Amino acid sequence: MTSAIEFSLFAPYNKEAALIGSFSDWKAIPMTKGKDGSFRVNVDLEDGVYQYKFRVRSKSWFFEPEQWVDVTDPYATDVDGTSSEENGIVRIKGGERIVDTYVWKHDDHPLPADHELVIYELHVADFSGGEDDKKARGQYKHVLEKLDYLCDLGINAIELMPIKEYPGSYSWGYNPRHFFASETSYGASRDLKKLIDECHARGIRILMDGIYNHSEASCPLTQIDHDYWYHHEPRDPDNNWGPEFNYEHYDENLETYPARRFSGDAVRYWVGEYHIDGIRFDAARQIANYDFMHWIVNEAKQTAGAKPFYTVAEHIPETPSITNVDGPMDGCWHDSFYHCILEHICGDTFDLERLKDVLDAKRQGFLGATNVVNYLTNHDHNHVMAELGDREILGEEAFRRVKLGAVLLMTAMGVPLLWMGEEFGEYKYKTIEQAKIDWTLLSGDLNQGLFAYYKGLITLRKENHALYTENIEFFHENPDGKVLAYTRWNDEGSRLVVVANFSDQFLGGYEVVDFPAAGTWHEWTGNYDVAVGDRRLAIDLGPFEAKVFVWQA
Repeated sequence: MTSAIEFSLFAPYNKEAALIGSFSDWKAIPMTKGKDGSFRVNVDLEDGVYQYKFRVRSKSWFFEPEQWVDVTDPYATDVDGTSSEENGIVRIKGGERIVDTYVWKHDDHPLPADHELVIYELHVADFSGGEDDKKARGQYKHVLEKLDYLCDLGINAIELMPIKEYPGSYSWGYNPRHFFASETSYGASRDLKKLIDECHARGIRILMDGIYNHSEASCPLTQIDHDYWYHHEPRDPDNNWGPEFNYEHYDENLETYPARRFSGDAVRYWVGEYHIDGIRFDAARQIANYDFMHWIVNEAKQTAGAKPFYTVAEHIPETPSITNVDGPMDGCWHDSFYHCILEHICGDTFDLERLKDVLDAKRQGFLGATNVVNYLTNHDHNHVMAELGDREILGEEAFRRVKLGAVLLMTAMGVPLLWMGEEFGEYKYKTIEQAKIDWTLLSGDLNQGLFAYYKGLITLRKENHALYTENIEFFHENPDGKVLAYTRWNDEGSRLVVVANFSDQFLGGYEVVDFPAAGTWHEWTGNYDVAVGDRRLAIDLGPFEAKVFVWQA
């Protein structure tokens, strides 16, 4: 039995286009252009898997005028990434196009709200395998194998570095070539869906790192009619990673914004087809178009329906305008937090006002607890251990300082994010080359201790909902002793206090005055109770150490 399957290509100002494929022995099948700017042709196909491409007279300035070029379907949902041809792949079942046959099982499982998130950023290729593993791993199914580990840690959201099809078999993914296809080297579409489904079963949300500022240089759209979708040349040559989408260009003849149309279709596809729970928008500062961002976020959230959907802008340096009342995004990558906290735990500087600014992002103009995503490091930076090692801060001293950073990360206003391996002391330098996590580190006592510390802090964050709010007050400041204390609270009676020593001195019997409330407080790091009577508390503070007090009553 055969069915008529339609192939279409939106290329409104190209003169001719044809379809070639395995079903025609790669002989050209002419296509007809409609008034809507799309070329179309129907082909009778039996159920099965076929490869295909379009042959089109290009309007891109770097080809000869009207030169015929072969291009992959810009909307291909699967691509033969193993060959240099990069043909699109179409699957026909029951006379219809399908992506795969995966059946979702856990769509009804409750997921955490945005303010409850603890995000774990990972790179699929480097998250699994490594020193103790003879197998290469680095695929969706291998992330799935480590979900029990992530559940033990306590995170409830995974941010996947870009997973759209890129050229070659290894990349960070910030060079997407095919916007509707998942990266072939990571596994099949059904493997990605199973990973997302199993995360949902465990109450873990999946956020996708989305690249909508630019594409890889040989993205099919660049070959068809470059300046219809892209700026002719980069607007900021010093911050350019490929052809930049032109979200300002409006086609008056067809009453459409071509680049918006394409990116909107891509976002709706990923939210609808893969059931993702949020998007990080890479290079939002370079996109530089709030009107487009408002629109694309709305498209994503409408597609997601009733479930929570979190949108984050990587806008460096950060700006509260992107999240506030008229801003398009829910959250903003909080890069000043990273820089400030790293400098302070490394002992490079001590600046009370800068510390207060990043711990309480309201001082920087952000309004709510979900408006900033805090991190000690991410894929763009070295692990904290590498930074400490560069300063010859090693061993127990380094782990003590990392724990101070962990307390600040988990108790500051905002949504915390961990970069893979940071929770147990990974120390490899940032590199765009392959760099698997060294899972053997977890056999070390100090590394296990750091993992347990992070695990405990994440549990504390989930149990003490004062940390879900934007409420923070600095009640003790000692610029000479390099001590800062602050309290977090909510309206339901949860309250905690952090007292942090940023000096290399042991402070014995250090007196903290104006403690927020009298009563019994539980010191979390040492697991003991203290009674506060006259709002004064004397404590021992080790060098680069934080104490966390949780109010009991």
